[in-house]
Amino acid sequence: MMVRNWMQANPTIISSDTLVSEAKRIISENNLHALPVVDNGKLRGLVTRANLLRMGHFVLRTQSTDEFNFFVTRLKVRDIMVRNPATIGAGDTMEHCLLKARELGVAQLPVMETDQVVGVISANEIFQLAAHCLGAWERRSGVTLAPVRLGPGVLGRIVDVVEAAGAVLQAVYPVGRQEEHTEWGYPEKKVILRFHADAGQDVAAALEAAGFPVLEATEVQHGEACQAGPAGGGH
Repeated sequence: MMVRNWMQANPTIISSDTLVSEAKRIISENNLHALPVVDNGKLRGLVTRANLLRMGHFVLRTQSTDEFNFFVTRLKVRDIMVRNPATIGAGDTMEHCLLKARELGVAQLPVMETDQVVGVISANEIFQLAAHCLGAWERRSGVTLAPVRLGPGVLGRIVDVVEAAGAVLQAVYPVGRQEEHTEWGYPEKKVILRFHADAGQDVAAALEAAGFPVLEATEVQHGEACQAGPAGGGH
């Protein structure tokens, strides 16, 4: 998955001379999370919704007319922006993007291509990606397995069990750190399964019978999702 396919493309940009009050208006009216600051075609900084909210709250707490007037009529983006912000390339993978955002502790990254800002990727886009992968918009049923040692053929056996139980499998996500290996040299990870089926509990029961303990199961019925515990645990 490439960043260019998930980013907010053609982002609104502002110059460093823009008034902070104007930047706040643009972000609020357009429901944005960040504005790249660009001067003469070059990325100079980043203004985020959090930046502006903190600044606005500070001004309101001072209850000073002079401070408020300065904020509205004189304070410019260059005075509060994050200078030389971390960026990500449009051709980078979403996996790399997630790692970089986590390592740097940032929620927004301008997206670059040949030194030009072509997008912004934020926690919102990452949330949308997670929702897409988990099938949130499709109302899929699902099962999460307890940590499984992922040796050769294990995922294939899990898939066979799910499909033999009558489900149409949509996605399989092993979740866990790659470095968490067992004494056999294979990682142990939880396995998230998403599928279309009328009886998700049948799938959970089949997995339990095949030796794959179920942590939780979610079954969609009549357009609604209901949570269930491990097979046999009831609602």
